[in-house]
Amino acid sequence: MRSHLLNGLTAEHYRRSVTEGVERVAAKLAATERPFTGVAVDELSPRVDAIDLDRPLGDTAAVLDELEDVYLKDAVYFHHPRYLAHLNCPVVIPAVLGEAVLCAVNSSLDTWDQSAGGTLIERKLIDWTTARIGLGPAADGVFTSGGSQSNLQALLLAREEAKCDDPGKLRILASEVGHFSVQKSAKLLGLGPDAVVTVPVDRDKRMRTVALARELERCLAEGLVPMAVVATAGTTDFGSIDPLPEIAELCDRYGAWLHVDAAYGCGLLASRRYRYRIDGIERADSVTVDYHKSFFQPVSSSAVLVRDASTLRHATYHAEYLNPRRAVREHIPNQVDKSLQTTRRFDALKLWLTLRVMGADGIGGLFDEVCDLAVRGWHLLAADPRYDVVVEPSLSTLVFRYVPAAVTDPAEIDRANLHARKALFASGDAVVAGTKVGGRHYLKFTLLNPETTPSDIAAVLDLIAGHAEQYLGESLDRAS
Repeated sequence: MRSHLLNGLTAEHYRRSVTEGVERVAAKLAATERPFTGVAVDELSPRVDAIDLDRPLGDTAAVLDELEDVYLKDAVYFHHPRYLAHLNCPVVIPAVLGEAVLCAVNSSLDTWDQSAGGTLIERKLIDWTTARIGLGPAADGVFTSGGSQSNLQALLLAREEAKCDDPGKLRILASEVGHFSVQKSAKLLGLGPDAVVTVPVDRDKRMRTVALARELERCLAEGLVPMAVVATAGTTDFGSIDPLPEIAELCDRYGAWLHVDAAYGCGLLASRRYRYRIDGIERADSVTVDYHKSFFQPVSSSAVLVRDASTLRHATYHAEYLNPRRAVREHIPNQVDKSLQTTRRFDALKLWLTLRVMGADGIGGLFDEVCDLAVRGWHLLAADPRYDVVVEPSLSTLVFRYVPAAVTDPAEIDRANLHARKALFASGDAVVAGTKVGGRHYLKFTLLNPETTPSDIAAVLDLIAGHAEQYLGESLDRAS
């Protein structure tokens, strides 16, 4: 079994095995004609359940054959231009190379004596990102597993900086269309059930600053402590960007920590044309960025950034076996001093190689393309009498609803939209997401693939309408 350990003696075995796996995946990517096969869970589950994990196959080719059957054949492929569902991006090749390197070397980014150069690369990328945001010379941060963890850590720092002895008085103010991780974070931080105050949004799904000011004033009047305001630069459902400069002014006035959740909108940091849309982000106390959304990186690749590096002390604990206090005095750069995680992957390497091969303009250009595509898609939807589109895009998301002229019952239209989404997924021809707006079911395109064209969007709209019309026709037949 030692022949399977990766070391100097097995380097050739490693090369052959990885090459064989890469060739399988490359062939699959080249041959994929649909984003999904449409396989049902009841069909796929028995194939996985039938595998006896206590009886290894012992041969890489045989294992890859098996993997083809239980995974590769039926995977949902985000690189396909008609995958239009969630915040999943196709990935750039330099980042995939970085993934291969970081897995093989297997550095852990918690302490210097486990990562050395990896530590310095991560720190350089943090500095690069904080400079792009404009957080100032005292800024710092750390890579995380994703936006939810980044938001959690930011709110932990905000709680500690609030210096309130009664957690029941702490309040977090967030948009009604903000990410659910804010509520989850509040619970994990031991705050009360009323800790998160949702602020209404305007017709463009942006936080209403007048409503925010009213809620901040109410907090003070009731003896509550507004520990943080969470502004969103790219909501999950709509891609909407809250009015950051105005929110920053209110946070300054009321002494609230400003956290900007830019997990989605962080791609604008590399944009040459649309960076202005997140003006004001430089006034944040903390920022979440997800490179694995709009920087075209493989999962996972995220970071939490802070204006004042000293606030990261609230996540610092010292252990003699890992990061003793003397290491600080000796200026040893242990990243675990900043992180909620201990063992942590060298995910920064993927972004490093991407920037060194493509440059920031290369990444920003790809994100600009999908933002432009969303505008063209919006025009298609706005001109199509079959659809109601909710809001003009700020990023690359479109939320819409099939609205047949002959049907007036909103509940029946809901059912038609739900059916169309499920039927489309089952066909494998395209994948779209869904959400609710005003209590009604809507469909959603999240456009993160520069290879998607307006023709793809038009074709998927026709497919959706076809499935919805078929459902409504059958429903009418059943009723008669």
